[in-house]
Amino acid sequence: MGQNSSKPPPSSTQHVFASESPVSFSPDLINALQASPETDSTRSKDLELHIQRRVHSELERLDAETSKRLSELQEQISSAPDSTTVSIHPDGRTPDQSNSAGGVDHKAASEGDKLRDLSRQSVQKEVDMLKEKLKRRKIKEEVVKDKAVEKAKSEVVNCLRLNDRRPLDCWREVEAFKEEVGRLEKDYLRRLME
Repeated sequence: MGQNSSKPPPSSTQHVFASESPVSFSPDLINALQASPETDSTRSKDLELHIQRRVHSELERLDAETSKRLSELQEQISSAPDSTTVSIHPDGRTPDQSNSAGGVDHKAASEGDKLRDLSRQSVQKEVDMLKEKLKRRKIKEEVVKDKAVEKAKSEVVNCLRLNDRRPLDCWREVEAFKEEVGRLEKDYLRRLME
C-alpha cells in the first residue's frame, strides 16, 4: 500500500495536452519559438521597462506643463496692477480725480510716490503683525518651561519606571500632570486674550 509514491516521477519535464481537434503548427514557427532567446522573465522585464519609460515621459510632460503654467501665472501677476495699492488723497479724492498743474508726467510721478508710500505702510503693518506673533511665541516658550509641569511630568515618568509591569498604578501622577497642563493652558489663553 505504501510502496508506490503519490507523485509522478520527476523525469517528465514535458507537458502534453490532448485537444479534441488536431492542432498543427508550421515547422518555421516551432523553430522560431525554440530558437528565440526570449523567456517569460525577459518579456516581463521588457514590459516593465516600457511602462517605466512611458510613466517617466508622462511625468516629464506634466512637469513641463506645470512649470509653463506657473511661469505664465507669475507673468500675469507681475504685470497686473496691484488692486490693494489704490491711494486716496487727504481730501478724499483718488489720484484719478486730482488735477495737478504739473501735467501728466508730474501726475504719474506723484501717483507713483503715493503708491510707494502706501506700499511702505502696508509692509510696515505686516512687520508689526509678525513682531506681535513673535511675542506670542515667546510666551509659548515661557509656558513650556513651567516648573510645576516639569515636576508632574518627572513624577509620571518615575512612577512608570517603577511600575513598568503595572502602569495603571500611576493614575494619581497622571491626574496631577493633567491638572498642571490644564492650569498651564488656562494661563496661556489668559495671556493671549490680554
